[in-house]
Amino acid sequence: MFPHIRMRRNRRTDWSRRLVSENQLSVNDLIWPVFIQDGTNRKTDIPSMPGVQRLTVDHLLEAAKAAADLGIPALAIFPATDPAKKTEGGEEAFNPENLVCRAVRALKEQNLNLGILCDVALDPYTSHGQDGLVRDGYVVNDESVEVLCKQSVVQAEAGCDIIAPSDMMDGRIGAIREALDEAGYQHV
Repeated sequence: MFPHIRMRRNRRTDWSRRLVSENQLSVNDLIWPVFIQDGTNRKTDIPSMPGVQRLTVDHLLEAAKAAADLGIPALAIFPATDPAKKTEGGEEAFNPENLVCRAVRALKEQNLNLGILCDVALDPYTSHGQDGLVRDGYVVNDESVEVLCKQSVVQAEAGCDIIAPSDMMDGRIGAIREALDEAGYQHV
């Protein structure tokens, strides 16, 4: 205890701080979040995130090249779904031709050696904006997990490397893992 233990003595100089540092952050630790939208040649400002834009897939490919050139190892994809494609059941989430799947395939065709993370949640696809299916005013867990599993498999089929669930359904991680394994995506 103090005065025998004086941690500040290890923080006095730059070289000593580097020597005893437990954590170091490098470009290898970064994941670039990208927000995508349908269309071509469009960048749309996101008012709640100054300096961040939603990109169409053509601009996403440019951003991915920039990320690869910087040495950033992975991108995380978050879609802005056309409101006309949003439904009570969030069916667009597991459409193999949805925006996320098209973006993932386009990225993989570039061979940039980037990992691709895909968000798994239903809120971008449901007309009510919930992360799950709603029955009688209540978000139903088990049916929602089934849809999240379908979404995960579709994303893996498109070439997604990491499935990243952001919803809050109970049991979804194990169920998604099982669905991916059963579909032959043990590496995802």
